[in-house]
Amino acid sequence: MSEMKNKLYTGRLLTVALFTILSIAGFGFAVYLFYVANSPYMYMLAIAFALLAAAAGFFNIYASIWYYRSFFYDKYLEKIRSKLKPLDKYPTISMIMPMYNEDPAMVESNIIELQKMNYDRKKLKLYVADDSTDKGIEAAMEKLSKKYNFTYVHRNERKGYKAGALNNVINNYAREEFIAIFDADENLTDKNFIIDMLPYFQDEKLCYIQTEKRYMKGNFFSDSIDIFDAFFFRFIQPARAMNNTAVFAGSCGLIRRSAFQDIGGFPEYVIEDTFFSFESDMHGWKSLYVPKIYAMGRPIKTFTELSKQQWRYNYGDTQFLTYFFKKKGWKTRKSPLATTTYLAHGFGLNYLSVVLILFTLISVGIVFSTVPFAHINFWQFIETNHIQEDLELLGFFAFSLSLLTPVFLTKVYFKSWSKGLMVFFLNYALAIVRTKAALATLIKINPGVHWNRLKTTKGNNSRLLAILYATKVEIAFALCLFGLAYLALAESNIAGGIWLGWFGCLYSLTTVFMHKYG
Repeated sequence: MSEMKNKLYTGRLLTVALFTILSIAGFGFAVYLFYVANSPYMYMLAIAFALLAAAAGFFNIYASIWYYRSFFYDKYLEKIRSKLKPLDKYPTISMIMPMYNEDPAMVESNIIELQKMNYDRKKLKLYVADDSTDKGIEAAMEKLSKKYNFTYVHRNERKGYKAGALNNVINNYAREEFIAIFDADENLTDKNFIIDMLPYFQDEKLCYIQTEKRYMKGNFFSDSIDIFDAFFFRFIQPARAMNNTAVFAGSCGLIRRSAFQDIGGFPEYVIEDTFFSFESDMHGWKSLYVPKIYAMGRPIKTFTELSKQQWRYNYGDTQFLTYFFKKKGWKTRKSPLATTTYLAHGFGLNYLSVVLILFTLISVGIVFSTVPFAHINFWQFIETNHIQEDLELLGFFAFSLSLLTPVFLTKVYFKSWSKGLMVFFLNYALAIVRTKAALATLIKINPGVHWNRLKTTKGNNSRLLAILYATKVEIAFALCLFGLAYLALAESNIAGGIWLGWFGCLYSLTTVFMHKYG
């Protein structure tokens, strides 16, 4: 094994060790709470914390499995490549670009690049599936379709979201043997996408191939957001692909049309890609992930845009959980690991949001309980003969520290402490938005977050009022935590006061980020 490989392997082992230690620490503190419980109230807190520790332990251990397995993906993919033969025929390809109220100038630029694809032009056809509600955009796209000779399909109602637009074009217009999908904001950077992907389809059971999706370089905020996708595509996707559960991520992928038809098209949900991946697996088709970037998406530069994206993701993930149980997915899969993977995917953002908020609420209960360390004052806290309480306090921090792992991992794998900290802070800033999305799914209300992009042209006072109104729930929650922190400090509960005050600061970041990044 080369020196570089050794370093990468060591990094994987350290990651596994970190997640394992955090899981043990969380369970250890749960046991401690049962040990000191002396009332029904304390036992309820202990049980609640134990359940959250179990959730954290599950995701920490499972994440370590993903990180470890991903190290071996290159060898797995190379084994597949070694069996491939040169192409003896070149099938017809549909390139489909879905769009919704996108800037026509940006779309035009990306269409120009797509039409430079390294493939026989006679066997390649471009379609634009437009659900835009702006008549000006529709008119502009009509002109572009004549200028660049592509098929333009516009719908007046957005039935089925992006999935509905794709199904409409594939079922009613496109007739090609394979389907390549690129989002309207994605700029093709490697013209060999189709040529590179087609050989894998010599496996007649292969339904789709997903390639790595990343954002273009932007500012510090957008580059930090890119880390979200980087973790998924660098570590989770390879591990899932080894178990035939690679996620079709909605674009930068190639699909076999016959498999698409067998599955019944894209399930018309908010996140059609996850549902399509699941249905592909359930219908006995294979999937593959190729860890190479062929197109770069437009960077997310505003916090509002990120919030809307995360709302949609968590709304869709929560929908997927109900879909999975309705379909009895655990019965149609022979692999327990695959079943666990689907459940982990559905619960993922809920773990980073709903569980996070529940832990915060339980923390309040513990601070004002009879746990010994919750009532030592500052001078007692720094005395060495109170080392037991100090250790107990460290155990109490274990759950939250597990959320700091992105900081360490971002430094190890992406050479940046600052972006890791931003990822950590964003998980708190987005916690309530994601939680509201999960609740919206359960009570079946409109799947959208009604935040309008803020513009400074309206004046600073108007903008500030708009920000305060948009983040009123987060502000109220943070103020409650600050108030409880003050009460704890007034009772000489220095540890509890600092802890709740820190939580208050973290949940205030929603307002701070909206003010700073729009």
